[in-house]
Amino acid sequence: MTFTLNDPLPLRGLTLRNRLIMAPMQQYMGTPEAFAGVHHVEHYSQRAKHVGLVILESTAISSNGRLWGNDIGIFTDQHVEPLKNITNAIHVHQTPVFIQLSHGGRKSSPEVTRTLVAPSAIAYDEYYGTPESLTVEGIEQIVEEYRLAAKRSIAAGFDGIEIHAAHGFLLHQFLSPLSNSRLDAYGGTSENRTRFLKEILYAIRREVGNNYPVIIRISATDYCEGGLTPIEWARMLKPLESELDAIHVSTGGNMPMQPSDVYNAYQLPHAAAIKQHFNIPIIAVGKIYTRSLANRILEDQLADGIAIGRPLLDDPYYAKQLLIPEEHPSTL
Repeated sequence: MTFTLNDPLPLRGLTLRNRLIMAPMQQYMGTPEAFAGVHHVEHYSQRAKHVGLVILESTAISSNGRLWGNDIGIFTDQHVEPLKNITNAIHVHQTPVFIQLSHGGRKSSPEVTRTLVAPSAIAYDEYYGTPESLTVEGIEQIVEEYRLAAKRSIAAGFDGIEIHAAHGFLLHQFLSPLSNSRLDAYGGTSENRTRFLKEILYAIRREVGNNYPVIIRISATDYCEGGLTPIEWARMLKPLESELDAIHVSTGGNMPMQPSDVYNAYQLPHAAAIKQHFNIPIIAVGKIYTRSLANRILEDQLADGIAIGRPLLDDPYYAKQLLIPEEHPSTL
C-alpha cells in the first residue's frame, strides 16, 4: 500500500490527519529564564492549521543544558503554564503537538551554562571549549531530569515527545564514537554507547505510559570517517523499537564538518536506508519543499512522513499549498 501527504499517519494512540509535519525550528525568543511567551503562541498557532503534527522547537530539560541563551525550557514546574498556552492555541486547530526534549551537552550555550558536560572531555570547537566528562552520578541526574521533563510535558498538554538525539547535542555525543571515548558501561561498544539513551527512553516511557507517542530525532551520519552511519543507527535502535513510535532522520552536527552538497531531499537516502530496518514510521526532512517531491517519496515508500521547517518560517500557510492537489490550483 502506498500513501500521499493527505493520508493519515498512525502513531501509537494517535492518528495524524495527514503526513506533513512541522519540523522543530528555534525561535530564539525565550526569556532569560527560558520561558515561552506570546510570540511562541502566535507563531505555532498560525502554522498549526493544516499540518498533521507540530513538533515544538528544542526545549531544554536542564538549566545546564540549554542550547542557546534565548531558547525555551521545561526544567521547572513554572515552565509548564507558558508551554500550555502554546498547546492550547495549537489544539484549537485540532492539531496534535509534540515537544522536543533536549540537552546540549558539550554544545550547550556558553552564555548560560554553569558547567559544560559531555560523555568525554572532547571539545566540539574552541567556541564551546572542553567539557567535563560526566560521572555516573551526573548521568543519573540527567536521566531524572528527562523523566521530570516528560511529566511536565503531559501537564503542559503535549500529545507526544520527541527525544532530540541529533545535531551533536548530548545524546548524539554519547551515541557517536567520535565524541564518546568512555571506557565504562556508557562507552565502547554500540550497546554501551546506547545505554544512556536507553535509560532516558525507559524513564520517559515509565512516566508517560504505553499509549503515549515517543519518537526520536537522529543524525544518520556524522559526515566524518569513523562516525555514525545508518547501519550503526539500526544496530543501536532496533532493540528499542518497541518503545519508539517513529524515527525522524536528519544528519550532521556532531562534528564541524558539513555535507558537501545540500540539494533537494539531500538527507532522504539516509532515511530510506534506515527505513529498511524498522517497522515503525520514518520521517524524512531536509529541503522537501514541493508536493510532487513529497508524494513521490511517500509513494516509493522511502519514508512515511515528511517534515518541513524553513518554508513555514517564511510563510505560515505554506503547508496548505502542499496539501492541495495540483490538479485543482484554483482552490489556492
